[in-house]
Amino acid sequence: MEGKILDRNKYVLRQTVRCYDVDAQMLMRPSAFMDYAQEMAYQAAEAMGFGYADMIKDGKAWVLSRLNFIFEDTPKWGEEIDLSTWHKGPSGPFYVRDFAFTNPDTGKMRIRGTSSWVIMDIANRRMVRTSEVMEMVNPETQRNEDAIVENAQRVSMPRGVEPVKAGTHVVGYSDIDLQQHTNNARYVLWAMNCIDSDLVKVHPFKEITVNFNHETRSGDAVDLLVHQDGLTFYIEGACGGNQVFCVKVNLYE
Repeated sequence: MEGKILDRNKYVLRQTVRCYDVDAQMLMRPSAFMDYAQEMAYQAAEAMGFGYADMIKDGKAWVLSRLNFIFEDTPKWGEEIDLSTWHKGPSGPFYVRDFAFTNPDTGKMRIRGTSSWVIMDIANRRMVRTSEVMEMVNPETQRNEDAIVENAQRVSMPRGVEPVKAGTHVVGYSDIDLQQHTNNARYVLWAMNCIDSDLVKVHPFKEITVNFNHETRSGDAVDLLVHQDGLTFYIEGACGGNQVFCVKVNLYE
């Protein structure tokens, strides 16, 4: 999985949807989109001079905070798709990066997404202000284009509801990433497993917004709490009194 830069600030590659990226309906799983998007973000930042290798020299790292993505025409197993990503620069405490997965022949949008990232000081686990690292991210690499106009929004469990406990996940080997904490895509995978697979056969995934609020590590036990409102689900992960993540999922009618 390796792409190239177009127009100096858009990173693009072509990918065939693999068998292990799809569900029983042969549709790309939300967690697979997460995997693609994270790898694309790392590669694009690396190619433009502010990737993992560049940041780690200064004791810093990119951390995904929020993500919103919409399945307009979900790719299927064996289909080719063009994956593209670009960053839109700082927005308050965040750096914003968008994604577009399109049909290679027609340009038709398949999946669109937007993400919000922070830069963390690894030694003290402190979020670094955007003003402190502006010199590390060349403004000429920004792109004024929207896959989704609004930044990913804050998500929380609705007030006054009593979510149902769907289970507890103990963080293990397959969950841990290169920064020694749970990979964000795993949270989305756990959340999707809280939704009845028979329901998803009839009502595929439409839109997902996820907030990543607290890191977890190997051995942590994360309680999964679910509230359903028709075809909308709120799923929260809680550990040690902290909300680890919160996901809002909308299914197609």
